Amino acid sequence: MPRGLVAYRSTYQYPPEYKSTCQPAATFELDWIMTPTRTRQYRYPELGSHQNLVLEEVGLKPPKGNEVLVKTRAVSLQFRDLSIGNGHYPARCLPDLVPCSDMAGEVIAVGEDVKKWRIGDRVCANFFLDKLNDVQTPETDESALGGTTQGVLTEYRTFPAHSLVTIPQHLSYEEAATLPCAALTAYNALLCGYTPLKAGDTVLIQGTGGVSIFALQFAVASGATVIAISSSDEKLKVATALGAAHVINYCATPDWDREAVRLTGGVGVDRVIEVAGNATLARSIASVKLGGSIDIIGLVGGPNDSGPVDIVLPAVMRSLKFRGLYVGSVPQFHDMNKLISANPKTTRPIIDRVFPFEQAKEAFAYLASQAHVGKVVVRVF
Repeated sequence: MPRGLVAYRSTYQYPPEYKSTCQPAATFELDWIMTPTRTRQYRYPELGSHQNLVLEEVGLKPPKGNEVLVKTRAVSLQFRDLSIGNGHYPARCLPDLVPCSDMAGEVIAVGEDVKKWRIGDRVCANFFLDKLNDVQTPETDESALGGTTQGVLTEYRTFPAHSLVTIPQHLSYEEAATLPCAALTAYNALLCGYTPLKAGDTVLIQGTGGVSIFALQFAVASGATVIAISSSDEKLKVATALGAAHVINYCATPDWDREAVRLTGGVGVDRVIEVAGNATLARSIASVKLGGSIDIIGLVGGPNDSGPVDIVLPAVMRSLKFRGLYVGSVPQFHDMNKLISANPKTTRPIIDRVFPFEQAKEAFAYLASQAHVGKVVVRVF
């Protein structure tokens, strides 16, 4: 038997479309499934920089009764991953952390109690392993991959069966790896809030990073009008190609909030996808219409040099709705994949660059440069 592999007894269920006169049973036992006993993974001996990542080989246990062993095919990177690596993330993280939350892979073994998944299934894991509904609790927060739970920048990993979702058929592993955080956050913001987005609404989207690009795509697929802002004319060309009706370079037009109001005939936008946080929140408030919504999903802009932003007065006097959100649930992931499958061209993930597994540090550095449009991905296998 090859080094690092073990014979593992597993139950395999034929796909529904499979027909055979010589195999009438729906399932059979595979006595010699070769599953790995070792995995290569990246780990932080200490936080402070992504340069602290070390690549190591460690032991790998077989899946428990309710677990699924997945071969990681691709991992996508988030701003959160940079923040955690730099030691600036505003939440507790595990020591000796294996980073990253977003993966796509192939099922290679299932526990004896698992009924839903079969060997060969293509899956993603939800960002929160245990968020099975839309209620956020301390327990669901503790199941966040790449933070309070060990992450996915590894060749193989076991997951609870309930945390997995099926990858849309038309997507590659690299494309699917971009869905669990960036795409689901954008979907939750637009379609699961106080008032779900509808055709004819106007949405202002900040930037052209992962969440922002998905928000643009989902808004266009929903029939909304998108105003996109960025500091780069080249990036705004991409936004226009993806369906943005209006684009604003906020370096050339610092008062982008006034321009957004002008573009809406003096009314203001229906909602803002706020990714920069305090640095832009005042202008987001100024750009939104009476009774409009601001979905706060990030703080990539850093602190506001002008001081704290007052949201109480505009919230009351202008009837604004502020919603903070933290990725999403497994059911939302399933629903989002239906939207993606129904709109394959409009919603196809935009990948800027793919790095091999051995160059994960370079992938982190490229993400930190902010030169990308869309997502940065690490191909594992």
